[in-house]
Amino acid sequence: MTDSAHEQRRLRLTGIGLMCATVIVFACLDATAKYLGAQMPTLQVVGVRCVTAFLIAFLFSNPFNRPGLLRTGRPMLQFWRSLMLLGSTMFNFMAFRFLQLDEAMAILFSTPFLIAILAGPMLGEWVGWRRWTAILVGFSGVLLVVRPGVGGFQWAALLSFGSAVCYAFYNILTRMLSRLDSSETTLFYANLFGCVVMAPVLPFVWTTPPTWLDVALMPALGVLGAGGHFLLILAHRRAPASVLSPFIYTQIVWASTFGFLVFANVPNRWTVAGAGIVIASGLYLLYRERKVTGRVEPVEPG
Repeated sequence: MTDSAHEQRRLRLTGIGLMCATVIVFACLDATAKYLGAQMPTLQVVGVRCVTAFLIAFLFSNPFNRPGLLRTGRPMLQFWRSLMLLGSTMFNFMAFRFLQLDEAMAILFSTPFLIAILAGPMLGEWVGWRRWTAILVGFSGVLLVVRPGVGGFQWAALLSFGSAVCYAFYNILTRMLSRLDSSETTLFYANLFGCVVMAPVLPFVWTTPPTWLDVALMPALGVLGAGGHFLLILAHRRAPASVLSPFIYTQIVWASTFGFLVFANVPNRWTVAGAGIVIASGLYLLYRERKVTGRVEPVEPG
């Protein structure tokens, strides 16, 4: 093995390790949000998440130490992308009040299928029959988890699906903006928008945290969110998205683990079967994307 090949292999393994760390951090974020959501209003949890994430990110990347950070070629696209991210976070945190972590995560994993559907009309990246088949199979897995029309259906599953829809639009808009603005600019506007929208809301929904543990966990939301995205950036600097993307699905393992350890939730057979189908279909979509275009755009977890 040549030195360059050895270095490339080392970088890819490092990237995979960082991606695995990323999904653990995002699983911790989800578990923390679910725990706090049972103690206080969802809007308070979302607001604290947005404000603390912005403040932490601002320490490292701001217009003062990065001149030109605010320069964007498509301000309205930045607005809609930031709105979709906030909507996805809000729907997701609301769903955590009623669903187990593994259930919410299995439904959220429908995002790649929604991206494949939206990529045609929005990006001109039309889907062939093989990927349409994978999309339909993947949605059957989501239906296994949700089970509409039977006693196991929970209306809160619609909140998780709403989160997935918003997150799919967020990813499509991210692709469009990647051709125009730097990733630092796009990340800054997303954090800024969430902070500007949610900070004025906090005084009206604020309730005093009942314990010191809750007080400590509230800023942890921002730390985990900012830290997870920072690890994600580091991972994508070291390995291609096509190598990293399959490891996103390991988040279901950590979601199930934290769900059991923190909330004593045991995945039922429908969730396990449905998640397996969703993950298998998603991996096939990644394979087809890599084969057809030679690249795979990242779908960020968390």
